[in-house]
Amino acid sequence: MGRSTAADGKNNDNEYGTSHAAKQEFTLSQATPTNEPRTPSLLDSLIPLGILIALLSLSVYFYGADSSYGPNQIALLLCACVVALMGMKNGHSWNDMEEGMLHGIGLVFGAILILLAVGALIGSWILAGTVPSMIYYGVQILSPQWFYAASCIICAVVGLSIGSSWTTAGTLGVALMGIAGALGLSPEVTAGAVISGAYFGDKMSPLSDTTNVAAAVTSNDLFQHIRHMMSTAIPSFVIAIAIFAFLGFTSETSTSSASDIESLLGALKSEFKISLISLLPLILLLAMAWRKVPAFPTLIIGSLVGCAIALIFEPETARRLGGGEGVLAGLKGAWYSLFDGYKSTSTNENVAALLSKGGMSSMLNTVWLITSAMAFGGAMERAGFLQVIVNWTLSRVKTVGGLVTSTVLTCFGMNAAAGDQYMAIIIPGRMFRDAFAEKGLHGLNLSRTLEDSGTITSVLIPWNTCGAYMTATLGVYTFSYLPYALFNIICPLLAIAYGWLHFKQMPISVAATASPSKEGNLQSCHE
Repeated sequence: MGRSTAADGKNNDNEYGTSHAAKQEFTLSQATPTNEPRTPSLLDSLIPLGILIALLSLSVYFYGADSSYGPNQIALLLCACVVALMGMKNGHSWNDMEEGMLHGIGLVFGAILILLAVGALIGSWILAGTVPSMIYYGVQILSPQWFYAASCIICAVVGLSIGSSWTTAGTLGVALMGIAGALGLSPEVTAGAVISGAYFGDKMSPLSDTTNVAAAVTSNDLFQHIRHMMSTAIPSFVIAIAIFAFLGFTSETSTSSASDIESLLGALKSEFKISLISLLPLILLLAMAWRKVPAFPTLIIGSLVGCAIALIFEPETARRLGGGEGVLAGLKGAWYSLFDGYKSTSTNENVAALLSKGGMSSMLNTVWLITSAMAFGGAMERAGFLQVIVNWTLSRVKTVGGLVTSTVLTCFGMNAAAGDQYMAIIIPGRMFRDAFAEKGLHGLNLSRTLEDSGTITSVLIPWNTCGAYMTATLGVYTFSYLPYALFNIICPLLAIAYGWLHFKQMPISVAATASPSKEGNLQSCHE
């Protein structure tokens, strides 16, 4: 799941802006100190995870939905220190363990830039009237009964076009959440529909970062990899769409009355000049993503264009946000929207709640969470704990069904332990390659399974970069939207079922004539 835009992006996905070259440099090798450290035991490797699970559970018990606003970060950093101490017990130096933490954090610098850029984008697009116009037109076009299914499909199409779940959720997803609020629909189900569609599109797009990485790390041809993924992705997506349609027609959630909707539309028109011109920043951003412009500059340019549209077509709104009169006040207001978001003055409480958001400052807590998670993941990798856990898992695999199940669970575990979907793709991808070959299975089965689990389960974990991003962007806590991220739940379960049924498991002999190009794959991943 690329996290950034089409160029990407983990942004993802998960897709986002970390350079492909940097991601490919990530290996299982560890820095060798003067005295060779001892190989950790399985107990050593599991103790930090056990402590982390206990602390995170206690955090959720104490703070509930607010656990990601500080308590979880404390738990992750404390566990990173536990890992460092245990690594030192096994012969690593403190400097070595600290270097591992810093390396882990360094892997997500690109994602952090994307997060900040998305915050700026949301603030400027609200000021420009882009998001209000999308909500205004969307409320009148989308039927409440079909809204969940339609949202999923729309996000899938956009995600497929630009190869980025993060960009899809940060643009259309924000607007769809606003439309859901206007229609009185469930924000949790809407977030699940947005995420399901965005991750399906991201997963199946040749422009996606994670799709390229999964193909490259298993030495498979990119388009053969995508074709092989269809056997699990398409049925999972169809099932998800059917369930969203069912939820739309049977939901007991009360929809807004016609008078409520008219009041909301009137409030939007009184605060902004609703027009198709306001949609220009969205069109430009999608065009840049399609042209494979890198994620960070795409989002920054989109934010600045939003500011320009605001200064030209919404000057009074910009001056009001800037707290003064004249051109300089408008410029101040546009600047304010980039770092602290938009503050609505509408007397309509729904509109004020929908539009008072955005700005880089709104992403700072998510940056804190991601940094803490990657410090823990980097320490686990440097101490050798992640490799020991994967090796132990491999030693217990006896059947094809067990192999696929182990791969899925390992990828999910890596997403939880390392906090990063790229680590959840690359580490299992390298560790399970020989195991699939020994079972007579082509590498396409492994690359598909990596995507079915490592890519799309990342968003189900609150402290993973993807889960933290979606919570910050869509405004719904991870555990609240989790039951409705249907595609992200169904796809890994279907992959496990296929493994035990020996269904759609391509043998090496059948795929031998396909002549996958390892070099072509790696090149596409770096471009």
